[in-house]
Amino acid sequence: MSLTVLHLAANRWWTGSADPVIQLASGLRARGHRVLLGVIPGDRFEAKAREAGFDIVPGLDLQARFQPFAFMRDVRRLSKVVAREGVDVIHCHHSHDHWLGMLIRDARDDRLVPVVRTFHAFRAVKSGRLARWLHRRTAAVFAVSGQIEARCRDVGVPAERVFRVPGVADLPRFAGAADPQPIRDELKLGTSPVIVSVARLARNRGHEALLSAFRLLLAKFPDARLLLVGKGETRPRLEALVADMALSDHVVFTGYRDRDLPAMLAAADCFVLMAAGSDESCRAALEAMAAARPVVARAVGALPDTVVHGETGLLVEDDRPESVMAALAAILADPARARAMGLAGRRRAERDFVPERAVAMVEQVYRSLP
Repeated sequence: MSLTVLHLAANRWWTGSADPVIQLASGLRARGHRVLLGVIPGDRFEAKAREAGFDIVPGLDLQARFQPFAFMRDVRRLSKVVAREGVDVIHCHHSHDHWLGMLIRDARDDRLVPVVRTFHAFRAVKSGRLARWLHRRTAAVFAVSGQIEARCRDVGVPAERVFRVPGVADLPRFAGAADPQPIRDELKLGTSPVIVSVARLARNRGHEALLSAFRLLLAKFPDARLLLVGKGETRPRLEALVADMALSDHVVFTGYRDRDLPAMLAAADCFVLMAAGSDESCRAALEAMAAARPVVARAVGALPDTVVHGETGLLVEDDRPESVMAALAAILADPARARAMGLAGRRRAERDFVPERAVAMVEQVYRSLP
C-alpha cells in the first residue's frame, strides 16, 4: 500500500539537507509513494526540487528564525494540507519544521499523524526539557552518522526509535565517464598531481589546516596543485592567507562547480575533506568515492563510517598539518595504490551508498509506525 508523506525542510540553499531530502523523496516516489514537499521558497533548494519534478507546497514561510505570526500561518496551512491530502507521515529535517510538524499532527481531529525526524548534524540533537518532550512525541529518528546515532541515545531518545541510515551518492552521475581534460586545460594544471576539496568556504571547515598541510606537501611534490571547490563568506580571508603563505601559484579557488563537478573530480588524483559541514553524511566524500577517487578525511561526522582506512582512502585523527600532509603524500607517492583505493571506494559506494538502500530502510520504518 502506498503512503502519502509530507517532507518539511526549513532550508533554502542547495547544501546541507537539500540533496539528501531530494534523493529520499525521489526514491520514495519511485517506490510508488506520494510525496509532498515543503521548503523555504524562492531559492536554490526550491529550484532544484522543481527540477526534480516536485510540486512545492504553496504559501509556506518556513523561516528558521522564529516569527510567531508566520509560524502560525504555516501551522494553519499545513494542517489543511495534512487533512485534505490524507498525509500518513510527516518527515522533518530541521528543528524549525520538527516543532512545526508536531503542531500540525496535533491539529488533526481523527488521529495523530506520526512525525519522524532526520538529524543531519550532530549539533541539531538537543538536550534539555523541551527537547526531551519533543523526542518523546517523535515516532522515529534517523541518524546519518554513528556519532549522531549515539548522541540521540545519549539525550534520551528511546533506542528502539533510533535508526542509522547511510548517506547516498548519485552513482550514475559519477560513473567515471567524465573527461578531466577540459578542467585541466581551463585551470592550466598540465600533468601536475591534483588534490581536490569540495566544501563551503566557511568557518570550521578546516581550510586553514589543509593549506598548512599543503604547504608542507610542496617540499615533496613541488608541482602539486590544490583545487578548493565551493563558495562562501571566508573566501576573501582564505585568498589572503594563500597569498601570505606564498601559495598563489599552487592553490586555485574554482568557485561553485555543481554542473561540472564530475569532471572536477575526474581531474583529481586525490580528494580531501577536513570537516563534516552541515550535512554530516558527508556527501562530498561519497561523491568522490563514487567517482573512484581515493579520499583523505578527518575522522569526523560519518567519515569514519564511510572511508575504510587503508582500503578506500586514509583517515586522519587530528588536523595537525603534519598528519594531513603525511596522508596526502602517501596517496600521491603511490599512484597504483591510489587507483586501487579509488576503485575500492567506487565498489563500496555501489554496495552501501546507493539511494535505494537508504530509501528502503526509511520506508520500512514508515510502515512500522502505529
